[in-house]
Amino acid sequence: MMSGSLNVISANVITAKFIRFLLASCILFCGWCISAQPVRAETTKPNIVILYADDLGYGDVQCYNPERGKIPTPHIDRLATQGMRFTDAHSSSGVCSPSRYTLLTGRYHWRSRLQGGIVGLWERPLIAADRMTIGTLAKQQGYKTACIGKWHLGWDWPIPQAEAALFKQTPKGDAAPEPKQLAVWKEVFTQPIAGGPITRGFDTYFGTDVPNWPPYCFIENDRTVGIPDHFLPGQLIGNNLASKQGPAIENWSLENILPTLGNRAVKFINEQAARKEPFLLYLPFTSPHTPLAVGDSWKGKSGLGRFGDLVMETDAVVGQVLAALDEKNLTKDTLVIFTSDNGCAPYIGVKEMEKAGHYPSGPLRGYKSDVWEGGHRVPFIVRWPAVVKPGSVSNQLVHQADLMATFADVLGAKLPEDVGEDSFSLLPLLKGSDKPVREDAVSCGIGGMPAFRVGSWKLILGPGSGGWSPGKEDGAVQLYDLSSDMGESKNLASAELQRVAKMREQFESVIQQGRSNEGPPQKNDVTVKRFAAENDTPKTKGKKSK
Repeated sequence: MMSGSLNVISANVITAKFIRFLLASCILFCGWCISAQPVRAETTKPNIVILYADDLGYGDVQCYNPERGKIPTPHIDRLATQGMRFTDAHSSSGVCSPSRYTLLTGRYHWRSRLQGGIVGLWERPLIAADRMTIGTLAKQQGYKTACIGKWHLGWDWPIPQAEAALFKQTPKGDAAPEPKQLAVWKEVFTQPIAGGPITRGFDTYFGTDVPNWPPYCFIENDRTVGIPDHFLPGQLIGNNLASKQGPAIENWSLENILPTLGNRAVKFINEQAARKEPFLLYLPFTSPHTPLAVGDSWKGKSGLGRFGDLVMETDAVVGQVLAALDEKNLTKDTLVIFTSDNGCAPYIGVKEMEKAGHYPSGPLRGYKSDVWEGGHRVPFIVRWPAVVKPGSVSNQLVHQADLMATFADVLGAKLPEDVGEDSFSLLPLLKGSDKPVREDAVSCGIGGMPAFRVGSWKLILGPGSGGWSPGKEDGAVQLYDLSSDMGESKNLASAELQRVAKMREQFESVIQQGRSNEGPPQKNDVTVKRFAAENDTPKTKGKKSK
């Protein structure tokens, strides 16, 4: 009897153990199946592509200006359909160089020596040699980095001081360069040019530096492609083509610049796809900035003149780059950002386009150079299929300075305390949050006049446009509530004296702290220029302040 009972008990124990074994096996098998699923791209390091247009206004992109925008931009619009479109995004300035500095460094340009204007012809580098850029950050994370296009942030040109005047001398009419000039050109352009993109975080560079300035040739890494030994033909100077005379290679074609940059970008993408390593491509277009040199197949396409045609050609190059990602099956694993350095330039025929029904600034006031919204509120689109909901729109305040912190967040990197001092991560917004990521932001006009944003309120520390647009405002400062007055038509400074005073204090703190995000105070490179002295208070016109 005892023996039989033991056998039954043993059998039950064995059965129980077997059942537990099966259950454990099922759990392990299910867990293995789950872990074997493809890992979401957000947990890996995505490729990064920054498409940076030049002088493309807020209203020049169809999806930003559907009613009063007449230039077709199907490829940029497709990016918005597949990603997130930001409606309140800003560059650091209404002009070129300062915006590029801020996008690459995550730091406001006015903390550097560039208190106004742009980097001049043959000028030294603006980005300090020891300052981290988005290229540096990506390289530290194992990325291959490339800059293809317009640099316009200065180089250490090897121009002999004794020969500088001769080097920069320009001809009268179509005169040929003198033998002495040819000799110094050859001396300079056969040497490496230091201080450029490959010393500021990029493994490779190919571009024209500034397309409407000399040298009129491509630069690859740190050397000119060919030795300029001619002056650019006089008929290519002015008329919204080249703007400064200087050394050029023979038969230099302004129309060929944009297509060449597009082809080089595709070549880089194809090479990286074969290598299967993550990459960051910074593609600062030379267009639709002057020279308004349009390829034959695009001439007359827009019906809005050369600028409209060049916008369409630029959009086509955007499509070319996106197609290369598609063809190499890289789209899903690539974070693409499209934006512009500032608004549309008023001198390229804006008034004529507006008469024809196309408004380059859309509902905004002002254009390139201005501290008004048309100068620095820009298209800003992010596509990242693994994270960003297609067709989404964010109305939160964002800034091109935010790329640095965003990329660090995406890559899981911690930024040093003296890097990206004005950068805030956009990752929460990209994931669907609708909470502000930054409380304030600064953008400037060409002369340095700043606009300080706090929420929807915008304080301009001076009268007028701060740029090329005509128009003066009463009093020393301007205050607008952009939530109800995006066109900046009603200056509320006199009625909001307390708000003006408080915002001035907040902006002064941003200056003095050397940063606008969290972290220990940092030093500005120079004494920051102040605008609108404290005793220049707005006149109340008999109204009580709130």
